[in-house]
Amino acid sequence: MRVLGIDCGGEYTGYGVVEQDDSGALHHVCSGALRLASRDALEVRLKKISDALGEVITLHAPEVVAIEDVFYAMNVKSALKLGHVRGVAMLAAAQAGLPVVAYSPLSIKSAVVGYGRAEKVQVQVMIANLLRLCAPPEPPDVADALAIAVCHLHTAATLLRQHVSAGC
Repeated sequence: MRVLGIDCGGEYTGYGVVEQDDSGALHHVCSGALRLASRDALEVRLKKISDALGEVITLHAPEVVAIEDVFYAMNVKSALKLGHVRGVAMLAAAQAGLPVVAYSPLSIKSAVVGYGRAEKVQVQVMIANLLRLCAPPEPPDVADALAIAVCHLHTAATLLRQHVSAGC
């Protein structure tokens, strides 16, 4: 299975494609961060995200897109900006015919680090280890996007094992 993880943000939107082979090994396919210039109009920033994610989807052919669920500890203005970015990411996936799944920050950190309140640095280091990268991904938004993809792969594998063991 190949998953595109997207970490939506107002300044940086991270993305990462991770693949899990039949033996369960994880493989880093690509990753990066889209830097959004605050001087650009919102619609220009959103178009840049849409175009770039569409290109990643076309080039790397993920089967599913995983994003972070909205969390409520931010101010209203930040939440609105994040909502716009999430909407564009979901639209890019839908235009490619891909399903979108969302995970809470707690679930993502638990799946990758084993602790739902892990710090960003811990996520970066663990992602580098899991994907056998030579250095922790920078900026942290890239590590977060890869972590979201890994979270989906772990969750899908667990659900598959439960389905098989239930005799379905």
